[in-house]
Amino acid sequence: MLDFIVWNTDPVLFHIGSYALRWYSLMFMVGFLIGYEIESRIYRHEGAPEKWLSILLVWTIAGTIIGARLGHVFFYEWDMYKQDPISILYVWNGGLASHGGTIGIILCVILYSIFTTKRNPLWTFDRLVIPIALVGGLIRLGNLFNSEIFGHATDLPWGFMFVRSMEWRQLYYGQACHPTQIYEALCYFALFAILMWMYWKKNAEERPGLIFGVFFIGIFLPRFLIEFIKNPQVEFEQTMTLNMGQWLSVPFIIIGVLLIVYAMSRPRQQIAFPNRFADEEPKSKKRG
Repeated sequence: MLDFIVWNTDPVLFHIGSYALRWYSLMFMVGFLIGYEIESRIYRHEGAPEKWLSILLVWTIAGTIIGARLGHVFFYEWDMYKQDPISILYVWNGGLASHGGTIGIILCVILYSIFTTKRNPLWTFDRLVIPIALVGGLIRLGNLFNSEIFGHATDLPWGFMFVRSMEWRQLYYGQACHPTQIYEALCYFALFAILMWMYWKKNAEERPGLIFGVFFIGIFLPRFLIEFIKNPQVEFEQTMTLNMGQWLSVPFIIIGVLLIVYAMSRPRQQIAFPNRFADEEPKSKKRG
């Protein structure tokens, strides 16, 4: 019986002519579709205007893609991209950083709160991060299908041999490695379940900032720890005690702790739940 897993999955799901649908893209799209449905149920539950949803979707997609791309460019490979700035636009060639995506979403939610909801941004953050945790897990599965962002060699029985990866062939040929994509995905799916429980069962949204704070810790603390067994993404990380991903995670963990302390030190804000969108007409009562 083999004590490792040979991972030889094609990153492309299917071709239509010259177009190739990759598993990574599919995970991304599925995540946004499910996330939109979850957010729709939350907005309906609280009676928030339905039109806010489509606006939030646009802001979120823009913040995620632009932020993640620029995060990778400036945090990891600026020396390369500054030689050919136009290549920054070539997102399909890969190169997205989750920390940059987080910053992008934060900035977009602040703008969304100013121009659309006219509410404290914590109102949106506490509701938006619930599906984002799910999307994060799906994106890590996309990394698995791409045979990228894996860990060091291991003799554990669930180690993966990423035979399609040039990096694996150069560094670990014949050895199994930690499937760190799965480790992170499982952490994010667990966080998603916790946040859903906090919102639907414990009314944690009545403490502004609490769900947001738990999200920051639940995303970035596992990321910080798993980075210790993950391969460096770029060459300059080879000599770092803590790599770039870990240094970028620390501020978010600290902010998460501060948000939880802030939320728990303030009284609950009671919320009425009409269970319909605010821009729907209330159902007329039947006459006897």
